[in-house]
Amino acid sequence: MRRFLCLLLLVCGIGAAQAASTKNVLVLGDSLSAAHNIPVEAGWVHLLEVRLKQMEPGWSVINASISGETSVSGRNRLPALLTQYHPRVVVIELGANDGLRGLPLADLRSNLAAMIDAAQRAGAKVLLLGIEMPVNYGPQYRDGLRAIYADLAHDKHAALVPFLLDGVALNPSLMQEDGLHPTAAGEPRVLENVWVKLKPLL
Repeated sequence: MRRFLCLLLLVCGIGAAQAASTKNVLVLGDSLSAAHNIPVEAGWVHLLEVRLKQMEPGWSVINASISGETSVSGRNRLPALLTQYHPRVVVIELGANDGLRGLPLADLRSNLAAMIDAAQRAGAKVLLLGIEMPVNYGPQYRDGLRAIYADLAHDKHAALVPFLLDGVALNPSLMQEDGLHPTAAGEPRVLENVWVKLKPLL
């Protein structure tokens, strides 16, 4: 029994050391990062993983994105993910579902700030991916949402992609019929938007 316990402790110790030394990029997002209604292999997160294997050997991508994810549920899930994967970079792509549900902007800011703080306390660099609301939400809400991402990136010294779907959202040929999610053809452009700000963090 004693030998078994010693072996178990040794294995756990090796596993923890390996996890701590692995260069992981953790992506915490919603359907925009979960390859909604397209093959997983076509999504920007998978395309990122392929690119990292080619250009930045030694880095891995953990996609913890869930369709329908909100900022509060992401905030609740993040601590366990940080403990499990020890990421060196955390990419936060949340807020779209909060906005579509009309969540008060102060609540969204609080949740995003808490996630950035948690990731940075864990020793990870943070990349924040901004989103935009449809025009029918009105300029006050839309401008306030933009300001949240910009202000948090500035105040928390996090990297920022102001609009994840820049160059995609207004191109019907790159968007699905719901007008919210890119097609497979639009995902490479989404990756380029992310890559510009992610690469300096690696």
